[in-house]
Amino acid sequence: MASNREAGALRLRPYRASDAPIILSWCGDEIGFYQWTAGVLGDYPLNERAFSAVERLMPFTAFDHSGPVGFFTLREPGGSGEELRFGFVIVDPARRGQGCGRAMLRLGLNFAFHVYGARRASLGVFENNPAALRCYLAAGFSIVPTESPETYRALGEAWPCLELRKENAADP
Repeated sequence: MASNREAGALRLRPYRASDAPIILSWCGDEIGFYQWTAGVLGDYPLNERAFSAVERLMPFTAFDHSGPVGFFTLREPGGSGEELRFGFVIVDPARRGQGCGRAMLRLGLNFAFHVYGARRASLGVFENNPAALRCYLAAGFSIVPTESPETYRALGEAWPCLELRKENAADP
């Protein structure tokens, strides 16, 4: 098990197409795939060509001395720069539960708030993905109460999605 010090050694860099085979290998089953992508990128199993759609977003790869450890994208849902939305967040299964996801998200939040200047960051997580929810809460996100949660159809079921947000503490 990696220490928190090792998780703290994570860095971010822009995603490279050469990262795709590694990132795609982290999603080993159909349920995990739909929890990760909501089917937005295509059907399981995803190929590198379909995954290249993430290049239209702001894709990042988290890495340490061992190589890629995680991946996420950012996008502007309103186009105003007020908010950046995380998407397609995934961590190498061998590194889950070691603080890498939390560290990666905190680096992403630092970029969103201090480099990009966003006032808030958001993301969605399926209710059937409690490990991801714990990670997001540990990174500082809070659940936003909604009257009717957004729901996606996956594997013949309706999957409710929780909305999470983190405000930029530096904002007045």
